[in-house]
Amino acid sequence: MDVVVGRVAKAHGITGELAVDIRTDSPDERFAVGSVLATRLRDGSTRELTIAAARMHSGRLLVRFGEVLTRDVAETLRGALLVADTATLPPTGDPEEFYDHELEGLRAELADGTVVGNVLEVLHSPGGELLAVKRDKQTLLIPFVHAIVPVVDIAGGRVVLDPPEGLLDVE
Repeated sequence: MDVVVGRVAKAHGITGELAVDIRTDSPDERFAVGSVLATRLRDGSTRELTIAAARMHSGRLLVRFGEVLTRDVAETLRGALLVADTATLPPTGDPEEFYDHELEGLRAELADGTVVGNVLEVLHSPGGELLAVKRDKQTLLIPFVHAIVPVVDIAGGRVVLDPPEGLLDVE
């Protein structure tokens, strides 16, 4: 299974460097010189790219890949997802920390067992993480904080929600 570790935002400069939005807690490891990342392009195709250099700049990672030598080639990668195999991810070491892919697909339910829906994805926003939960034809955004999601049971395939009044009401 693959997990997204970054998304190419745009080309930077004229020599093929790319601005990447980081989607991993260990960018130094994932974007180390010599590392090879699988890349999913917007058209659905994939290719492997080797990291030649990486540095932080204005909240984004600027990455140079050995296979991308010009701005024109870099432009073709705009919006591409950079992925790693989940088997290569180190354990979090903290029972209260989870990788996004571990939460995706879990059943979301209330403490009494009432099923609310399934976790589609984890959204990372400036205000914190949100669980996007699919309920019927709607998607609910649930703040991923202990007060509202007190139980994450990966082995049991579920998260337990304790929502404040009105959170699950959708018009």
